[in-house]
Amino acid sequence: MKHGAEEVAHFTKAGCVVRELQRGDAGRWDAYVRRCPEATFFHRAGWKEIIEDVFRHRSSFLYAERDGEIRGVLPLAQVKSRLFGHSLVSLPFCVYGGVAADDEEARQALEAAADEQARRLGVDFLEYRNCAARHEDWPRQDLYARFRKEILPGVEDNMLAIPRKQRAMVRKGIKAGLAGAIDAGVARFFDLYADNVHRHGTPALPRRYFERLKAVFGDDCEVLTVLDPEGRPVSGVLSFYFRDEVLPYYAGDVPAARDLAANDFKYWELMRRACGRGIRFFDYGRSKRGTGSFDFKMNWGFEPQPLHYEYRLYRLDAVPQNNPSNPKYRLFIEMWRRMPRAMANRLGPLIVRNLG
Repeated sequence: MKHGAEEVAHFTKAGCVVRELQRGDAGRWDAYVRRCPEATFFHRAGWKEIIEDVFRHRSSFLYAERDGEIRGVLPLAQVKSRLFGHSLVSLPFCVYGGVAADDEEARQALEAAADEQARRLGVDFLEYRNCAARHEDWPRQDLYARFRKEILPGVEDNMLAIPRKQRAMVRKGIKAGLAGAIDAGVARFFDLYADNVHRHGTPALPRRYFERLKAVFGDDCEVLTVLDPEGRPVSGVLSFYFRDEVLPYYAGDVPAARDLAANDFKYWELMRRACGRGIRFFDYGRSKRGTGSFDFKMNWGFEPQPLHYEYRLYRLDAVPQNNPSNPKYRLFIEMWRRMPRAMANRLGPLIVRNLG
């Protein structure tokens, strides 16, 4: 969604001007995101290009400016689907979002602009994927929790910080002769990922999406593949690096990974490498409460931190439940598991683009 700067400028009483990100502003935007404590990897300007190019969703990345300096940012994308509704989200395909700002004036200016845009577009709801609560009176989604922990300076200290039972699984993977390799591309990772989500009855994101992540974010997007002693890929993870943290974001494996303890080894190998690079935080990302993924992260000694997904409802009476935990999708999940994988890979992107 492209506009001239004069079409998107909103002046506020606080002296802020809200503008929409233009191609030439990306450097300023990302410089602000790097220094703003509230900002995350998912506030980076590159998401605008990816969401528009891969998923064809109209995006509107807003920033508040005062005295010629950016004081806050709010990335937004419009998702319009007959199946799942019409929304304005910060940000689809991202676990964190919402406003990142220096002060309350900039925050209010950005939220006012977002509300105006949502009403103009006629969306069903506006969604902010906040890490911290912002609107106690708004409807909220309490489905997800975040897992984040400090990486200790020494490699062995990090090994000993893993609870005993899970540490034994890591050592099992090491003894099995597993090895980690950093891939330049996404081919091996995508095969592992697509196989994994198919077994769970979930449509796969397109391979092109992962290729664009690598192209747009460069070295800040890394693929780690775990190989068995014969050199066969058995597990993989695509991670993001942002400031002093690593975020394992997408993962996949083959059925044999379980017996090899390849998934425990995978995350240990990522943590070990991050420790060697001086990275200070390991962000395990979000998981749904009551799932195996949630329990797995707890078993690693990570404590769940609630995510505050907040909604402004315009045409709905309740927060939409467009997630696999909704019982009405149970039949679809079972059908998807039985579908030939080649067909699922072709059809999946047409469905998942509307989920976000």
